[in-house]
Amino acid sequence: MPETLAPPPPRRRMPRAWQHTGFRMLTGAWVFTNLADSALFLMAAVWVKELTGSDSAAALVFATLGLPSLAAPFLGQLVDRVSRRRLMATANLAIAVLVCLLLLVDSAERVWLVYAVVLAYATVGYLTASAQSGLLRDLLPDEDLASGNGLLSAIDQSLRLVSPLLGTALYALFGPEAVVGLTALSFLAAAGLLVAVRVVESPTEDATLRGTYWQELTAGFRHLAGTSPLGRLTLVVAIGFGATGLVNVAVFPVIEQGLGLPASALGPLVSIQGIGAVVAGLSAAWAIHRWGETRVIALGMTGLALGMVPLAGSSLTAVVIGLAVGGGAVTWAVVAFVTLRQRLTPPRLQGRTSAATNVAINLPQTLFTLGGAAALALVDYRLLVVGTAVGVLAGMLLLPRRDVPSPG
Repeated sequence: MPETLAPPPPRRRMPRAWQHTGFRMLTGAWVFTNLADSALFLMAAVWVKELTGSDSAAALVFATLGLPSLAAPFLGQLVDRVSRRRLMATANLAIAVLVCLLLLVDSAERVWLVYAVVLAYATVGYLTASAQSGLLRDLLPDEDLASGNGLLSAIDQSLRLVSPLLGTALYALFGPEAVVGLTALSFLAAAGLLVAVRVVESPTEDATLRGTYWQELTAGFRHLAGTSPLGRLTLVVAIGFGATGLVNVAVFPVIEQGLGLPASALGPLVSIQGIGAVVAGLSAAWAIHRWGETRVIALGMTGLALGMVPLAGSSLTAVVIGLAVGGGAVTWAVVAFVTLRQRLTPPRLQGRTSAATNVAINLPQTLFTLGGAAALALVDYRLLVVGTAVGVLAGMLLLPRRDVPSPG
């Protein structure tokens, strides 16, 4: 009898977006930028805390990260008028040079330079975020957007398990210079990968069809407000994520007063968020195809509120669970919202609509962070934690009742 060949083992199914070569190159760049990003801004906050001894001064690092949202409409307008791939590659080269200025900081008197670099760094970050949204829209068909966004989010959150620990270890063993070096090299590698991305980019808008400067500048906001259900969902995430600015202020008191741990424990604790977030990123496409973007956003915001509550207590176990739940919840909400926004937005508006979203989400968060930093000297930090949970739940009152059918 002829020999019967055994069937080959089943191949592990990769996310649908992975079949696109350009997306794989973009993902490689995403790995390097996120490896550096989490390590850098957490290190900067811990560094400022140790240089000044002030919780409020450390919290201002997080507030500074959100201030460039004021310039986001101008950045988004630029994104929609040039090659997004080239813009991202150039911006990553600029960041590599920019962060090296932190090597000049050697005392509390030069903390201002940390804020200046973080401000410029965050501004470039808003630019590349808007450009990536449009580039991803050109690389993937509608039915693969959720898969692509979910995978990028999972990678981002996976690196949060590694990069804060790596950044903390480098900072403790070799000082901030080592973290600065890692960041610069990572962004150089990302720039090289972006240059190699092959994509047919959507054409920019014909100059003869453009409106007034004000109309062009506000086009992203008007698109969000006039497209159902994006308008209401933008308000939901703006209120909910804005309220988390209070936790940014309370983070060091939670660690030091509530848990009795040193400020350097911020890195390991933030890494905990990545556990739930990785699972959420990998399952986000499945959830969106099963329930739709609106319901997934609702589930995510509910989980975020519940995950905040343990931060008001003193149980390390409860805090760890809360961080894991909150990390996964935020990921589901973000992937669902971004996917819906991308597929309901024409290519020529991707940059400006992404920028408008950044303003709507990050500006309230920055304002809450600044207000919380001022209030921290007057109120117990636990009130800020409770205020975060209440704010997230309050935003959910605006959730639309109808969803938009998902493609595929």
